[in-house]
Amino acid sequence: MQPADLPETLENALREFAPPALCVAFSGGPDSTALLHVLARLPEARARHLRALHVDHGMHADSEAWARHCAEFCKRLGVALTAVRVKVEDTRGEGVEAAARRARHAAFAGNIREGEWLVLAHHRDDQAETVLLKLLRGAGPEGLGGMRVLRPFGRGFLWRPLLETPRETLRNYLDQEAVVAINDPANEYPRFARNVLRMEVLPMLKRHWPHAEASFLHAARLCRDAADYLAHDVEARLVELRRDDGTLDADSWLALPDALRARVLDGWLHARGLTVPPDATRRELEWQTAHAADDRVPLVAWPGAEVRVWNDRLYASTPLVPLPENWQASWDGQPLTLPKGCGVLRLQMAETGSPAVRFDPPLTVRFRRGGERLKPVSDQHTRELRDLFQHARMPPWWRMRCPLIYQGEELIAVANWWISDRGKALFDAWGARPCWQRPVWSA
Repeated sequence: MQPADLPETLENALREFAPPALCVAFSGGPDSTALLHVLARLPEARARHLRALHVDHGMHADSEAWARHCAEFCKRLGVALTAVRVKVEDTRGEGVEAAARRARHAAFAGNIREGEWLVLAHHRDDQAETVLLKLLRGAGPEGLGGMRVLRPFGRGFLWRPLLETPRETLRNYLDQEAVVAINDPANEYPRFARNVLRMEVLPMLKRHWPHAEASFLHAARLCRDAADYLAHDVEARLVELRRDDGTLDADSWLALPDALRARVLDGWLHARGLTVPPDATRRELEWQTAHAADDRVPLVAWPGAEVRVWNDRLYASTPLVPLPENWQASWDGQPLTLPKGCGVLRLQMAETGSPAVRFDPPLTVRFRRGGERLKPVSDQHTRELRDLFQHARMPPWWRMRCPLIYQGEELIAVANWWISDRGKALFDAWGARPCWQRPVWSA
């Protein structure tokens, strides 16, 4: 492909995909510079409200100078630029490269407009590197399928129109047009896995297997087809296995074929905004699920998520923090924020538009300390709270976080689950009922 084909490639892509609005992810490096320069010359792109978005990671002494370069470049092109500064923090032990990518994508997602397509300059060489990296990390069909040309992202879509275009074509275009781009020295650091592949591994492979790159991409397309086929089955199985409370049927999940089990778990976790487990951790979860005793609540955790096995269901959540010892608070009827990870206690008014209620004197809210008893309305007997929880099949980790409401030293309500005769009389007089707004771990 000749350098002059780059504008033609993008013209054809604009006609084929017809994006409604375009925003170029513009680092100032050679690839995104070539992409933005070509699009700025195309009336079809200008007609789609073309703009650029630059993310400054603040990781290099020249990062501010690079941001100024991008601003000046866009000004010469007559393209609006949004510049965003991010803080890169490796809070998950994933490495600085992955942490920077996560921060960058968060900035992209936060700044893309409704219906807009974020255009990335990833090209054929990037795709080959990605497939090799995924292979070295033991990925399945989804990972080995490489980067998708188009996928939902933020409030719009993420678009890679150059995945079939070699890097050489973009660099030749810059040379031909005498366009200056930023050269980030981090792209030469051997401590980054992608750089090692690009500078050492791929050149060696191409010397011995000249068609290696084409073979990688062909294999990626086959894996993408297989992954897309499996994805339809995964969605159907998720509909079958997911319960109304957001849990997953444990036995049915275990009975899935190996090709589906991990993908169904990952899809369920992703839908809840949680990270997915490494393979070894997933196998531990499978074992714990298969061997869970009725009187036990197995817990399998990994960074960013944990799953409990209880009542023949899988419950997923972010990691729960320990409860403060002997916590209690006064409640005057206004929304009461409980300790971290325990939700909010509110009043639900019996009639819309009822005036705000203020308890005088205030009630007391605390958590279980053991031995609590309550005589629920219409019940002839006083019950131990432990028995009420068990009879109601309340998940054990909810029980210690469930707010107990006291008048003086008398327990009058357990969140919105049970209420005593005295509690009912009090809340009826206020025209309200307590309502426990449980956090995400409740499902």
